Parts: sequence; C-alpha cells; structure tokens
Amino acid sequence: MYSRLTAAVLILWAFAPNSWALDPLEERAALVLRKATEFYTSNVASHGGYVYHYALDLDRRWGEGEATKNQVWVQPPGTPTVGLAFIRAYEATGEQLYLDAATDAAMALVYGQLKSGGWTNVIDFDPKGQRLSQYLRGGGKGKNNSSLDDGQTQSAILCLIRVDAAHKFRHKAIHDAARLSLDALLKAQFPNGGFPQVWTGPVKSRPIVKASFPDYDWRTEGRIKNYWDMYTLNDNVTGYVAETLIAAYEIYGDQKYDQALRRLGDFLILAQLPEPQPGWAQQYNESMHPIWARRFEPPGVSGDETQEVLQTLMVIAHATGENKYLEPIPSAVRWLKRSMLPDGKIARYYELETNRPLYMKRRGDVYELTYDDSNLPSHYSWKTSSRLLKLREMYQRATAGQSPLSTRTRRQLTKQSEQIISNLDPSGRWVSRFDGTRIVGQLKLPVGTPYLSSGVFSENITTLADFIALGND
Repeated sequence: MYSRLTAAVLILWAFAPNSWALDPLEERAALVLRKATEFYTSNVASHGGYVYHYALDLDRRWGEGEATKNQVWVQPPGTPTVGLAFIRAYEATGEQLYLDAATDAAMALVYGQLKSGGWTNVIDFDPKGQRLSQYLRGGGKGKNNSSLDDGQTQSAILCLIRVDAAHKFRHKAIHDAARLSLDALLKAQFPNGGFPQVWTGPVKSRPIVKASFPDYDWRTEGRIKNYWDMYTLNDNVTGYVAETLIAAYEIYGDQKYDQALRRLGDFLILAQLPEPQPGWAQQYNESMHPIWARRFEPPGVSGDETQEVLQTLMVIAHATGENKYLEPIPSAVRWLKRSMLPDGKIARYYELETNRPLYMKRRGDVYELTYDDSNLPSHYSWKTSSRLLKLREMYQRATAGQSPLSTRTRRQLTKQSEQIISNLDPSGRWVSRFDGTRIVGQLKLPVGTPYLSSGVFSENITTLADFIALGND
C-alpha cells in the first residue's frame, strides 16, 4: 500500500518529472525501485526467469553463450540473483509486487530442479530445446548433473529458501523444492566435509586425510577424467556452500545445517597444503593431492582460491563461534605476501613445492606449461588482484568476534542510491555499454554497444532496497 506522500509523489512524477529534485530521496528511491521492477518483470522476464544480458530491443539475450527466449540461467547473475534482489526489495518495503516477482523467479527454479536435487547452469522450458536436463517435475532429457560450479545450485537454494521464508513456509511447491535441494546438498558432502563440483546422487565414502604434495610426477601422472567428482574449491564452491548452509540454519533452525557447515570448515583446514606453500589448490583427489582439472588448469597452489578460502574460513568462524577456523589464516597470508608478483598481483597457479608462478601457452587446442607470462591465452584469468588489505581488515574483525563482512554505511548507500536514481532512463532501464573487457558469459560486442545487465539490475535493486530499509530502522 502506498502512503499518501508516495501517492502524491507519483502524481507529480507522472506530470512533471523534473520535480524529483523537490522530493525526499527515499521517496524517489521507492519510485525508481518500482519503475525498474515493473519494466524488468513485464518486458525482460521469461517464464519468471532471467539470463545475464539483453539487447535493448530484447530480441537477443545471452547467458553462457546466446540464449533462446525459452531459456533462463541459474548461474549468477541469472534467475536466483534477480530473485534475491526482489526478495530484498520485499523485505524493505513489504510490497506485494516484489514478493510476486521473487515468487515467479523461484517457480522457474522449481521447474528446473533436477532429479538429483540441484541445478545445472541453464533451464530450458522448450520440450524440444537444446539445453534440456532431467527435470524432477518438468520432464526433460539429457544430463542429471547438479552443479556447485560458480554458485549454480547454491544460489538457487538461497533464492528458494528466502522466498520460502517470505511466504512463511506456506507455498508448498517452493517449500518442498527448497527442503529437497538442501537434503540433496547434504548428501553430496563427503565424510571429510568437502564437496564435489558436480553430483548425480549421494557421494561415496572416502578416507579422511590431510592434504599433501604428490609423490609422483604431477605433470604426466595422476590425471582424473571426471575431476568434477573430486574435492573442489574452484570458483569459490565452498564459499557459496557456506553462505547457503548459514542461511538454511538461520531460516529453518535445523542443526544438521550447522553441523554440515562445521564439517566444511574442518575440510578447509585439512585441505591446506603444508609449508612451504600453506595455501589451497583448486581440486584434490581421494588422497588429498592437488590434481588437474581442465587442460589449462594444472595442479598447483592457487592464489585466487586461497584468498577465497581465507574469507570463507572467517565467515565460518563467525557463524559457529569456533576460532579454530581462524588458525590456518596467518601462515596462508604470509605465503601470499611472499608469492606476490612484481606488479602487485597474485598468480592463479604456483608450481608445487618450487612456488614458481605457473602459466600456460596455447597453440591451437594444445596447452603447454610455461613460466613465461608474456603471451597468455585471453580466455582465462591467470593472475588475480591481491585482496590482502581487505583480508587483513576482515581478519581483525573476525578475531574481535565481529562479522568479517563489512556493511555499507548510510553515507555510502545514500551516495550510491543517488547515482542509481539518476542513471535510470525514462523507460525504467539501467543501460550498460560494452567497454571491450570480458564480461560474464564472455559476451563480445562492439565497444560502446548498449545492453541490459541482470547483474547491474540486481545490484541496483538491492542497493535501493538497503537504502529504503534504513528509514525503517
């Protein structure tokens, strides 16, 4: 329900948009929030879901590659990301519009839930589509691979359980899908607390051992075809899982989610490699040795994954109150500091035991290991920015018993909201322009090409909702 002031502002806005400058910022934020949501749900949504990017005329759309109008993406910043933004807007305003939009997104996820309980990166609503999988309720054919890669299943679960809570657990389809997906996630957890990248059913029991360096020639031996069945840290798998388990425990209050979180933290302690490289690898085999993944992903100590694990450990320590999850951090930070490249960045891979930065060169479809970073393939991030300053700040908060995750101040939210409001075009769109850099989905367009981004939309909706919520505190 609108307040009288909001209704008056709506009338003024309809006839004299320039009068915005006279209105309180919170009222303007509420108007923009509604206008942008109405545009996106009425014009952009397909089957209640979303992909990453859209041409302005909405005739073309992209996820990981070009998508049809019957395909929606699960992998962030797709359907769950947008759905979570709508739920945040509902929490801030209480308006049914946002709950309805979030429910539509959740129902798209319900349709695309796999028989194995999770999700893959795309849902195809066309019964004859090219991206079909084995949907639990919607039929379909193809693979049944529930994936944790890039937060696919985790983001879907987060969206479902938050929408479930908003409905007070009374929306049966969403509630059933949410609980089923959480049960499947727990069944995919190994005895040591780790997770695979992909699962089709409960995982097999394996011995619990500490990570170590392999005693064989890793360059030529120890390759595993189905590396996705092994313990995985790649692309922040464990960080996304930790966030999901924490939210599940907060929403449902079931101890099994807290216990699973603690086992995950225990796994991360086990997975830390010994000196002189006390960091973490992307993938591990049953013996907890670093292993190859794709042809251009060698076993090595990973600078990027190590930084992600440090943040995850701090989050788990705060959620559980267990300081043991902070103990691996100092030695890993020291390793990162001494491994920093001359340009201040951190290599994605460091050779096992020698700690030399390790790269790949490409000739056609053939990749070769190299120490030379002068001509790297452009499709992969071989170096990453150092986040040591941020990690140090997080660690200081964590050791003081505070949440390591910082929140935006009122001043920051006010400034960001003002910019977001000014950037909305008359149609209710935030238009991005391609600047030539690689964006999610590896979309390549001429520099300056305008497009719509679900990532930008979700960030802006969330920021406006956070700002509006300040007035309710």
